Amino acid sequence: MREITCTEVLNADEAAQVIDVREANELHTGMVATAAHLPMSEISARLAELDPSRRVIAVCRSGARSARVAEALTAAGFDCDTMGGGMIEWSAQGLPVSLP
Repeated sequence: MREITCTEVLNADEAAQVIDVREANELHTGMVATAAHLPMSEISARLAELDPSRRVIAVCRSGARSARVAEALTAAGFDCDTMGGGMIEWSAQGLPVSLP
């Protein structure tokens, strides 16, 4: 697991699976446009929705939860990174967001 920058997420290969692990009530501020919503509380039950042959990038509000998710997914055999600074940093950089 690596901590990567917002710019690295923005420029990630199209094959990467970006997952937003925040809860639904946190998404009103917007998401990375390419992200799928997989709340941290549901990751274990929804692992089958992730392709283990493709890189996963986990995103949350500040980077703490996504780091825990990335560690767990890495331990489960996924190639998973976390976006440092989370959506707070993404928004501070003025990067594009989409509403769920």
